Amino acid sequence: MIPEDDTTLSSLRPGDVRPELLAPAGDMDCARAAVANGADAIYFGLDRFNARLRANNFTLDSLPELMRFLHAHGVKGYVTMNTLIFTSELPDALAYLGYLNAAGADGVIVQDMGLARCLTEWSRRDPAMKLELHASTQMTLTSPEGLEFASRFLDLKQAVLARELSLKEIEQCARHTDIPLEVFVHGALCVAYSGQCLTSESLGQRSANRGECAQACRMPYALIVDGRHVPLGEKRYLLSPQDLCALDRIPELVRMGVRSYKIEGRLKSPEYVAAATAAYRKALDAACAGIPVDRMVTARDRYALQMVFSRGFSTGWLDGTDHPRLTHGRHGKKRGAYAGVITACGQGWLEIRQEADIPLAPGDGFVIDAGENRDEEQGGRIWKVQRNRLFFHGKASHIDWNRVMPGQKLWKTDDPALNAELKKMREHMPEAETPIHLVCTGAAGEPLTVFCPEYGCSVQSSQPLQRAENRPLTSETLERQLGRLGGTGFRLFSCENRLEDGVMIPLSTLNQTRRALVERLQAAQAPSGETRRAPAPYSIPVMAAEQDVRETRGKLSVLCRRMDQIPAAVNSGADAVYLDFEDIRDYAAGVRAVKEAGNRVPVFLATPRIQKPSETGYFKVMERAEPDGVLIRNLGAAEHFRHSPLLRIGDFSLNAANPCSSAILKEQGNLEYLTISYDLNATQVTDLLHAAPPEWFELTIHQHMPMFHMEHCVFCTFLSDGTSYKNCGRPCEQYRVQLRDRVGHVHPLLADAGCRNTLFNGRAQTGAGFFREFRQLGLFRFRVELLDDSPAKTRRLVSRYRGLLDGSCSAARLVRELDVAEQLGTTEGTLRPK
Repeated sequence: MIPEDDTTLSSLRPGDVRPELLAPAGDMDCARAAVANGADAIYFGLDRFNARLRANNFTLDSLPELMRFLHAHGVKGYVTMNTLIFTSELPDALAYLGYLNAAGADGVIVQDMGLARCLTEWSRRDPAMKLELHASTQMTLTSPEGLEFASRFLDLKQAVLARELSLKEIEQCARHTDIPLEVFVHGALCVAYSGQCLTSESLGQRSANRGECAQACRMPYALIVDGRHVPLGEKRYLLSPQDLCALDRIPELVRMGVRSYKIEGRLKSPEYVAAATAAYRKALDAACAGIPVDRMVTARDRYALQMVFSRGFSTGWLDGTDHPRLTHGRHGKKRGAYAGVITACGQGWLEIRQEADIPLAPGDGFVIDAGENRDEEQGGRIWKVQRNRLFFHGKASHIDWNRVMPGQKLWKTDDPALNAELKKMREHMPEAETPIHLVCTGAAGEPLTVFCPEYGCSVQSSQPLQRAENRPLTSETLERQLGRLGGTGFRLFSCENRLEDGVMIPLSTLNQTRRALVERLQAAQAPSGETRRAPAPYSIPVMAAEQDVRETRGKLSVLCRRMDQIPAAVNSGADAVYLDFEDIRDYAAGVRAVKEAGNRVPVFLATPRIQKPSETGYFKVMERAEPDGVLIRNLGAAEHFRHSPLLRIGDFSLNAANPCSSAILKEQGNLEYLTISYDLNATQVTDLLHAAPPEWFELTIHQHMPMFHMEHCVFCTFLSDGTSYKNCGRPCEQYRVQLRDRVGHVHPLLADAGCRNTLFNGRAQTGAGFFREFRQLGLFRFRVELLDDSPAKTRRLVSRYRGLLDGSCSAARLVRELDVAEQLGTTEGTLRPK
């Protein structure tokens, strides 16, 4: 049983919902490891519609067996459907939901707004649809306003917050929403905001929003400043964060009322799942009982976490901004546990000065960190250990000893003994019993009340408590009698005694109370194993075109990122101007510049792509600039401007990928129209325009694709001695910075108002070749997005696209001229069908 402690941080009370430990499972071995080590729920994907297609994943055929296994052990199962859904896939995705429901899945984790809305309506219409709806981190929920927007039209049972939020920001979200919140507490961190990374799609047509991430953030990059390469020594992995380990932040998250604690890792091994689940089970139980985490989580637990997978650990963004701590640039792959520094070496041996309490034994794997390219690192296995001297077999170690020198670092990458220990941890399944936590309350003259928070069940004794003359009821007696649960399907995990001092009750009455409680618990548990009635099929609503717009004159909007681009854009044929400045305080001057440019065209101000708690001030600055409208880039902005008199346009970052998501975003955000998601290729754009009114949409026909959008600031980390905007000296305002990838392509980097960085593809993308087809389908709004283009280049670009829309410039001529004008030429990029 969990011991009591006077330093209680938090404790469950009647009516409280016990926090959930949510573990990953890429296959059945991982599922067993999670259950064996105390997970309350697991999440996993099937062979479609999930963001980890590289995992082994489960199948529809294996799902019923998996759910029976989970429910027999009192564990829930959530299926990930955390990808965008294209128009042609909607019928299959809805059928999938029906299959998941029939198989007994407890919930589904969804990114796509349209699919989420369909499930909400389906559940409201038909009680046979039992799936809980959970919002994926891919939905990019970062603020109370964003949560409010989503909750107005979705029946969310849980919402995963973005991993970039600090503890303070999580608490602000928790205070302002009734939606149970889920937070990542362990595992790999994406450098880009989930749901906003277009890198793999832009560079290789492998969309992160479709489960095909190529992990470009883990690759080496060179830093180019004002056109010159800046040597950074061993710092090559400029976009690769350390892994998250929030064991010591669990008590604070419990205090805030966070509902679910999520471990990343559907691509990881069963040993990883076992080690992480066991450690966080201890941390969560300690926090719920008010016990310091280190009283239950041992040094061995922490060492196991390092060994099963670690790129180095940090608390991520939970403690606030410290860019160099999170992404130091020294490696992008698994490192394991740091063992120490090499002090001497020779052929087949080395001595180290251990700087951490890491065991070293024959058979252990290691790697030597010489600050070189990680693909060229040397390593092997230890043959023999004598004090601080390690010996290796000659040829078996594959080490060039001429490259090994004192001062280099040694990392332990594999521990066979630990692996065997973890394998046993995942193989020894507990009996199929659900752990329960009980709270006992009452005073003399009142019945004894026994409450179980997990099921919301309570029973009262048939007789009142009495004053004890010599043997009062103790915590030990309560635990012993109430813990007699053999054969019931439950086991007592903890029992909290809140009885008035000095009371007693006959043991026969206490046992009778226990039996009554078991009956209540079994009745409450029954639905998880019931045979579900199949819900009636859900039909996708038909969205007919509102008017014939094929003959409407094409409209060209131009997004400007520099003040000197504005006159050139306005005078070269722009029908509207969008402003996207790094410093939003310049927006008022930008609005004036548009209005003074000559032709009267409407001006729209772009919101930041991310809005965190306490950042609504950005929106107020924009309102004071008195534009004609706003370009909405996040759900918080959609909520803030929902009833504004300003015109509202939804940008690509809202991820309108099908008619259902488009309809709900347009309706709930009171949007004039939406920018089509950048994840769609030309065929998928065509499908969307057939399925929804073309006048709902605008297509970006020319741009440098915004690939990574990240909280991580490269400027601060590698061009300053600071840790955040407070002390970095703002190098983003002083230098022109680019990153060169491993194939030699150079990509521009910009910062925004929130100091978030965007890495743009250095090669321009044009959709000119698809223009005629889209116009014939009725699409008439098109956008050109400028980057660092000069006024002269701006005039050339805008005038040529104006000519394309008006028919005076052919697509072929436009592309030829662009290929000459653009340093790297152009590409059809994400629009090119696979």
